[in-house]
Amino acid sequence: METNRRSVLKTTTAATLTAGLPTILKAQSAPDQIKIGIVGCGGRGSGALIQALKADPGVVLWSIGDAFEGGLENARRIGQRTPKQYDCPKEREFIGLDAYQGVIASGVDVVLLCTPPHFRPQHIRAAVEAGKHIFAEKPMAVDMAGIRSVVQSVKMAKEKGVAIQHGFCWRFEPAAREAYGKVHQGELGRLVSVYGTYMLNPVQALSKDAKKPAGMGDVEWQLRHWFNFEWLAAGPLVEQCIHTVDKVAWALGDIDPVAVVANGGRAFRDDASNLFDHYNVAYEYPNGIIAHVGQRQYSGCHSEVRDRVYCADGTVHVTNFGTAHATDAANNRIWRYRAKDTAEQNPYQVCHNEFFGSLRAGKIINTGDYMVKSTALGLFGREAAHTGQRLKWTDFWASAQDLAPDDLKLTDAFPVAPVPKPGPNK
Repeated sequence: METNRRSVLKTTTAATLTAGLPTILKAQSAPDQIKIGIVGCGGRGSGALIQALKADPGVVLWSIGDAFEGGLENARRIGQRTPKQYDCPKEREFIGLDAYQGVIASGVDVVLLCTPPHFRPQHIRAAVEAGKHIFAEKPMAVDMAGIRSVVQSVKMAKEKGVAIQHGFCWRFEPAAREAYGKVHQGELGRLVSVYGTYMLNPVQALSKDAKKPAGMGDVEWQLRHWFNFEWLAAGPLVEQCIHTVDKVAWALGDIDPVAVVANGGRAFRDDASNLFDHYNVAYEYPNGIIAHVGQRQYSGCHSEVRDRVYCADGTVHVTNFGTAHATDAANNRIWRYRAKDTAEQNPYQVCHNEFFGSLRAGKIINTGDYMVKSTALGLFGREAAHTGQRLKWTDFWASAQDLAPDDLKLTDAFPVAPVPKPGPNK
């Protein structure tokens, strides 16, 4: 049965909860194997699969699903590099937009959900209902209809004992953990403001003259170029810069913001996409704290991914993986972290190491609450820029925004929505 990401759990009986309880993978009683399935094996899905296989020698690739043959081939190649961890015959390979259903029903213990984010709420709901532990890539949704679905799924997962791990990789980065730990412990005094940047080149942008081939459905063409369409990717502030947005939330202890004001637009994009290529967002927090996020995807310009957390007695700087430092009020460096072994401390790998380690130990981790909040925070900033309005957090959670239905087929007609125009856009 297809699960709709916008369906809201009305009632849950005790019998229903008991029927779907997953096996907790305890070291003393679990089988050697942890059977995993992957749904979506493009660039990030390929990385997540490699990291899951490295995390535990008992992890076995049991099932593969993707909308297209190319994703299946990516997963096959990765699995076949470690044949002892590859047990996925043709009958456990699934292709198409309903591939997630086959993977979830194939007998896996854990599913890696790595498709374009439009599908994430639907896939999370289906996996939780089936009692499968979940690794879900960021972001968790593209609109508030999806956010509300994931909120319900997270609640259901807690009730059923289903583990949920997320792909906000900086939360696992050792240097960042040390740096934000100093902020949270008050070592540099009261937090005053935050400035985070994510300024890089465009990601798989369409060429100016790119057009849909004759005979191909709108949905298939857009899905094959999914980074370029808001209903699939959520836009660069939420798809890529969500890491910086998440670190803003992390620095502030994941408390609720009050309001947001933002600007954005298309400075260089001139193609068939409907995305902005830059955003500047000011999140208003209690006690007068302002957190700024600067995002852009420009070619040939200054690039940086950096966070500056300004405190009363100094500033924490989080830069590349494995490096962070702090300066005092006179800008003298007073602390520095540099990883001794960056390969071992790669946050993508640490994420999976901790996830599978917790399952082996019989512990259920559920990071759903803040993975939902960070995604909503990104959407909050995006919509402030798209509308040109100052938005309040409490009002935003009542939004009925729904960018696309769940039951689209690859062959369907689905015209590209117009580029948002601040002011008229609501």
